[in-house]
Amino acid sequence: MSTRRATILDVARQAGVSPSTASVVFSGKTPVSDATRRRVLDAAESLGYTGPDPRAASLRRGRSGIVGVVFEEHLGAAFQDPVKILVMDGLTDGVAALGAGLLLLRDDGPAGVEPTVTSAPLDAAVLIGCSGRMRESLEILRGRGIPVVVIEGDAGEGIPQIRLDNREAQRHAASHLRSLGHARVAIVSLPKDRARIPGLIVDESGIEVDVTRDRLRGARDIFPDAPAYAAVKSSIDEGLAAGRVLLADPADRPTAIIAQSDLLAAGVLRAAEEAGLRVPEDLSVTGFDGIVVDGLAPYVLTTLVQPATDKGRAAGQAVAAMLEGRDAASILFTCEFREGNTTGPAPDQPAKSRKVAAFGA
Repeated sequence: MSTRRATILDVARQAGVSPSTASVVFSGKTPVSDATRRRVLDAAESLGYTGPDPRAASLRRGRSGIVGVVFEEHLGAAFQDPVKILVMDGLTDGVAALGAGLLLLRDDGPAGVEPTVTSAPLDAAVLIGCSGRMRESLEILRGRGIPVVVIEGDAGEGIPQIRLDNREAQRHAASHLRSLGHARVAIVSLPKDRARIPGLIVDESGIEVDVTRDRLRGARDIFPDAPAYAAVKSSIDEGLAAGRVLLADPADRPTAIIAQSDLLAAGVLRAAEEAGLRVPEDLSVTGFDGIVVDGLAPYVLTTLVQPATDKGRAAGQAVAAMLEGRDAASILFTCEFREGNTTGPAPDQPAKSRKVAAFGA
């Protein structure tokens, strides 16, 4: 019994139409009569023909129909992050007009194994971040002549970048706390490097992640001596762990904590509850992202709302533009400050040492 895959020629012959007519029934690019369409579809069904071979279509177009999305973390962790999910939703919308699929890739494969970006059949690539080894992937992709767009990272000249005003936005939140009289402020940051080891940030020289650095600078524009504790990832559990460290000593507690994500902020709120602190009477907390966090009630987080879906969509549109031979501009999105009930006036405190200003010293 023959296992040969039926072709459009077979369908056309059985339907009694030309191959071009049979083809447009499947492509939808040219109108045909209902009777002709029905005849072609019936012939296709009887032959087990499901549509054009995508491999042949790719060869004709000279494209794979694949846009790579490169992450620098485990994909499971990436898809636990509501912000990255929103970015991916927008990116899918942005490339929809291309009829392209998304191929998710990890940047940090096993040691000694050639990176996937070296050989994956890609028309274009979107890098989620651009720090550390991600820049190696960037150079590989550029060497292959593959168009690249970077979301939240500085990829250098000639690479379209889709970014947030991270520093300015975080400065806004810090200014809000200062206007409320806070002076003893601490920071819970996103990971500072690929190693993702939690702990105090001694100086900026060890920070490889652009978003972490920019948001830290924004907070320290207002509170230059604010201690910062780097989390392993953006999650409630990591915010809880960091909050426990920063709130451990009753004699040296900050009156406000700036968290670099809403999930981290939610964890800090739990740490405050564990310590018997009232929010915002004893401790004010700010977040960043503007996402929905389950179980946060009765709190409404004071935060910076970022247009995550729009960022992804803009990246997809930049990819489409480059593949069509058009220029793709870099875009800087602006966050919106949203005041909730997790910030309030600084509590009155007796004069004491400034030890907290150099937390962990």
